[in-house]
Amino acid sequence: MTLEVKVATVQFEPVLAEKERNIESLLALCEQAASSGAKLIVTPEMGTTGYCWYDRAEVAPYVEKVPGSTTHRFAALTRRHDCYIVIGMPEVDDDDIYYNSAVLIGPDGVIGRHRKTHPYISEPKWAAAGDLHNQVFETPIGRIALLICMDIHFVETARLMALGGADIICHISNWLAERTPAPYWISRAFENSCYVIESNRWGLERTVQFSGGSCVIAPDGSLPAVIDKGDGVAFAEIDLAWARARRVLGEPVFAQRRPELYPELLTNTYSWNPRDFFGLYGHQPWPVGKPSRVSVAQFAPTSDVAANLARIAELAAVAKGEDSELLVFPELAATGLTNPAEAAERVPGRITGALTQIAAEQGLTLVCGLAERDGNTIYNSAVLVTPDGKISTYRKTHLTTAERSWATAGDQWTVVDTPMGRIGILIGHDAAFPEAGRVLALRGCDLIVCPSAVKGTFSAAHVGTEVGQPAPIPTGADPHHWHHFRVRGGENNAYFAFANVCDAANAYRGLSGVFGPDTFAFPRREAIVAGGEGIATLEIDTSNLDSVYPTNVVRRKDLVCMRMPHSYRALVQSKASNF
Repeated sequence: MTLEVKVATVQFEPVLAEKERNIESLLALCEQAASSGAKLIVTPEMGTTGYCWYDRAEVAPYVEKVPGSTTHRFAALTRRHDCYIVIGMPEVDDDDIYYNSAVLIGPDGVIGRHRKTHPYISEPKWAAAGDLHNQVFETPIGRIALLICMDIHFVETARLMALGGADIICHISNWLAERTPAPYWISRAFENSCYVIESNRWGLERTVQFSGGSCVIAPDGSLPAVIDKGDGVAFAEIDLAWARARRVLGEPVFAQRRPELYPELLTNTYSWNPRDFFGLYGHQPWPVGKPSRVSVAQFAPTSDVAANLARIAELAAVAKGEDSELLVFPELAATGLTNPAEAAERVPGRITGALTQIAAEQGLTLVCGLAERDGNTIYNSAVLVTPDGKISTYRKTHLTTAERSWATAGDQWTVVDTPMGRIGILIGHDAAFPEAGRVLALRGCDLIVCPSAVKGTFSAAHVGTEVGQPAPIPTGADPHHWHHFRVRGGENNAYFAFANVCDAANAYRGLSGVFGPDTFAFPRREAIVAGGEGIATLEIDTSNLDSVYPTNVVRRKDLVCMRMPHSYRALVQSKASNF
C-alpha cells in the first residue's frame, strides 16, 4: 500500500427530483477528478436526488437498493480509473425501510455503506435512523470510514472510527446555517489526528440555503484544499502515515486515553426530563441556576509563587470591576510551569489560603491551577475556591508526555454545584479528549472550566464566503472562525471557560475565552482574549427558563439527548483493543 494518495472533494448543487440529470453531472465531475489522478473521490449527501423531501411518498420514486443501478454506473467509472468514489443517495432495504446513505464504491463494486445514524430535523419525515454503526473499510488506498452530515456533531462517531483505525473519514453533507468549512468538521479531524474529506452541497433548495465549503482537512486541522461556492472539484495529496501517528499537538493521544474513566459514555442521562432525572430520590438535585457573569484570565505565570499570587489578585480585582462572579486562571497559574514539582503545595495550604482570601475580598469564585503535593505524590491540579472558603479539587486525569515525569494522573472527575449552576473541571490536555467533556455533560454540567497551558495551533481564521446566508448568519472574515475549545462547549451544550497561558516565546498562544453552549447561535455568545494578558467576561444563563421542561439549551442539551450510546462500547474497552 502506498501511503501517499491523491484525493478529491466534489462540490455540487443537485436539483430536487432530477435524478438522471444529477447522476450525469456527478459522473462528469468524478470523471474529471479521476482523470486528474484522484484515487478517492467524495461527492455530497443525497447528491443523486436532492435533499428536501416532504415525506416517504415524495421520495419513493427515487430510492434504490444497494447495490443497484446507480452504484453500478459509478462502479464502471472506478473500474476504468482504478479509483474509489463515495456517493450519497436514498436507499431502500428489503423491508421497504428508507435510509439516507453513503456508499463507498471501488473497482470491484460496492465496498460498504453507512446509513446516517443521526437524522437532521427533516429526515424523520422519510428516513429511518441508520443501523450500520462506526464501520471502517480496509482498501488498497487506506482505511476509510463514512459519516453523513449531522453525524459529525457527535464526538463519539468519529472517535469510534479513529479507534477502528480510520485514516480518512469521508464526510458527505448538506450543511447549512453557518460559514464553512465548519468548525465541527475541523475539530473531528484535529482531535482524532485523521483526514476528513468533506463534500458539501451548495445552493438553494426549498428555501434552504446550503453552505458549500467542501474541503480536505489534514490531521492538524489545516485545509490543503477548499471550494467556497459553486460546483467544482478540489484536490489534495494526503499522507496516511501522518494520520496513523495519532498525535494531537505533538501528543500521542490514543495511547493516553483513559477508558477506565469513560463508562458513563454508554449512558444517556438526557433521555428523560433532566429536571426529573437530576435529583431523583432527592440525591444531588440540580442547582436552580441563574444569569451570571463568568471571566477567564490570561497571563504567563512564573516560578515565583508570590508574584503569581499577586498577579492573580490584580486580575481578580479587574474581573470584579466587570461584575464577574467566577474567574478562571490558567493551568499551574499559582506554582508556575518551570519547576512545578518543586513549588507543589498541599491542599488546603498556603496557596489555597491566599486564594481563599482573594475570593472573600472580591466576592468571587476562583478556579486556579497549581501543583499539588499529597504526601510523596504530586498532581497537576485545579482548585475551585468560593467566597465563603469552600475548596473543591480536581486532579488532571490526562497527562502530557512531559507531565508524566513529575505528576501522577488523577482518577476521578470533579463536579461542583454552585448558585451559578453545575460546574465541571478539566485541565488543559484533558480537553484534547472529547470523552472528558462528554462525561461532564452527562453529569449535568452547565459550565465546564478549563485552566490550560496548551501550546500550538488550535484556532484558525476564515477569509469570508461568497455564499449568501440569511441574517444573522455571518459570511465575512473571522479571525477566530475555528476555535477547538469553542467546539468543546457547543458539542456538549455547555458553557466552556478556557483560560490559557499566554507566552509567545514558549509557544503558548493564549486565545482564552468563555464560549456559549450553542455554536449555531449568531451572533456568537462568547468573549475571547485575542492577545496579551488580560481577561474576557461573558454573561451566561444557566436557569431552567421553564417550570416543567427546561427550554434553555444549556439545560436541555439537545446534542447530548440525541446520542446513540448503544453503539459506543468500544470507547470504554481496554487500550489494547484501540489499535
